[in-house]
Amino acid sequence: MNNTNKNINKLKLTSIALVVATTITGCSQTGYTSHSETAMSAKHQVGVKKLTTDDAAAFLSRVEKESHELTIESSRAEWIYQNFITEDTSALSAAANQKFTEAGVAFAMEAAKFDSAEVTADQRRKLNILKQSLVIPAPQDPAKSSELSKIGADLGAMYGKGTYTTKAGEKLSLGDMTLKMATSQDYDELLELWQGWRTISPEMKPLYTRQVELANEGAQGLGYKDLGVMWRSNYDMPADEFAKELDRLWGQVKPLYDDLHCYVRSELGKTYGTDKVPQDGPIPAHLLGNMWAQSWANIYDQVAPENADPGFDVTKQLKVHDYDEIKMVKGAEKFFTSLGFEALPETFWERSLFKKPEDRDVVCHASAWDLDSKDDLRIKMCIQLTGEEFGVIHHELGHNFYQRAYKNQPVLYQTSANDGFHEAIGDTIALSVTPKYLKEIGLIDQIPDESKDIGLLLQKALDKVAFIPFGLLVDQWRWKVFSGEITPENYNTAWWELREKYQGVAAPVARNADAFDPGAKYHVPANTPYSRYFLAHIQQFEFHRALCKISGNTDSIHRCSIYNNKDAGTALNTMLEMGSSQPWQQAYKVLTGNEQMDATAILDYFAPLHTWLKEKNHGKQCGF
Repeated sequence: MNNTNKNINKLKLTSIALVVATTITGCSQTGYTSHSETAMSAKHQVGVKKLTTDDAAAFLSRVEKESHELTIESSRAEWIYQNFITEDTSALSAAANQKFTEAGVAFAMEAAKFDSAEVTADQRRKLNILKQSLVIPAPQDPAKSSELSKIGADLGAMYGKGTYTTKAGEKLSLGDMTLKMATSQDYDELLELWQGWRTISPEMKPLYTRQVELANEGAQGLGYKDLGVMWRSNYDMPADEFAKELDRLWGQVKPLYDDLHCYVRSELGKTYGTDKVPQDGPIPAHLLGNMWAQSWANIYDQVAPENADPGFDVTKQLKVHDYDEIKMVKGAEKFFTSLGFEALPETFWERSLFKKPEDRDVVCHASAWDLDSKDDLRIKMCIQLTGEEFGVIHHELGHNFYQRAYKNQPVLYQTSANDGFHEAIGDTIALSVTPKYLKEIGLIDQIPDESKDIGLLLQKALDKVAFIPFGLLVDQWRWKVFSGEITPENYNTAWWELREKYQGVAAPVARNADAFDPGAKYHVPANTPYSRYFLAHIQQFEFHRALCKISGNTDSIHRCSIYNNKDAGTALNTMLEMGSSQPWQQAYKVLTGNEQMDATAILDYFAPLHTWLKEKNHGKQCGF
């Protein structure tokens, strides 16, 4: 997740070998067999020949060779598009996306030929990856495939070019608006910005509706009931069990979230008045310091405890120490090298985007890229010189170091153990950006004593804990859309019902049924699965707790930093090098000792804060 305001949306481009590679689009091979021909061939071959492990080996060898070549082609096309948004680069991106999608579906269909074949466990895992890793599978019709690709490019352009002109005549980009929302306490200004950004999404609705139809058709062609089932099948467990697992984890965290919500609502009522922030219902979404109310870290000053100032401001300290964008990235790189990881290649510094260009439109959402599945690592960020962005950079480099760690795995295993791992690793590193770490690198002079911990923990909870229900509900909404439970006429109504149910957050004004507010959240028009972010917020605390133990830490878990600890670095690298070669549960066990996720690490981390929140909420009417 990104932090333009902490944990703001952003695309995490993980190098999923065949489908996502390092981008949201993909590629294919010129002259590759059409879907209908592949399907006919598969049917014919199944009828005349019993496939063997030798057949599987030959097929997988060919796919891995071809997909590597296609990944490079696709990644370059998408990099250019996201860095130079024009009609031409959009067309090139759409073409690459169509080629990639067609190749991915063709490979998936060929892999399906082996469903009843006796193959090795390793071959079966690779075949399943081929079948399940498509994010948006195209229908077996070239015209529909082309239509699907164009819709994807069009939706991306609508979001990337989105702006709002205020009543005062000021034209604002999303970045401009998020910065204003991060600092303003003017109720009316916040409301205008909140409504203004959502003017970009209504025109997306018919395109998105059609995209759902086409993607479902593609998923059904691969044997799945709908796209949601297909997405949920990619976690080394049955789709229905995965959904239940997310509910179980949310149940562990919910008591902490409920107390945080109650406290924040009370404090916002003091700022804006209880007529605007009723104390017995959801919080108006525009008052939480973030365009999507997914992270509340920017309202910390409004809700901070008395005497909680730790005595330093990282943003100011960055300025005092003459940090620019490059120095911020260099600082984050040093964290990883202190753990024993090799420094980033020179090409990283030559090819990455660190600053927002003044002369063109770009997709500013922070993302990490691996363009060749080897060493062409990059980040793309419109870096702001703030303390929170310093943390985001540590997160992004976590992706890059993960990408390089598994580069020696077979192509189909060159991705994280599950998609939550990629997000979690970056955030795990960011959890070590503690006062202890900041002192070690010379950004601050002294570590605050434990009396200041409540303020620091509250600030972290407004970022991490506040996000968790949002991380759950985005895909809850999409799964219901894909299954048909939520129909187009109810897209917006159902979106806000889920937001009130899980987050206790409400639209500040009545929303038209055709407003399509989900489209104002990047991951919806970009069709990036979102459960990974929910998982990451669970996993990162478990990883952090485990690494702190390995490092010999004797501080409270929230005070621990693994900076400069080679034992922790070795343990982390051991897990990262596995890629997706084993079920995620096995990779999880390598670091944590357990095969099942456990949200108690979050409760451990925030235990002092939770006790404090309960005291502050005593006698209040909590709940929403």
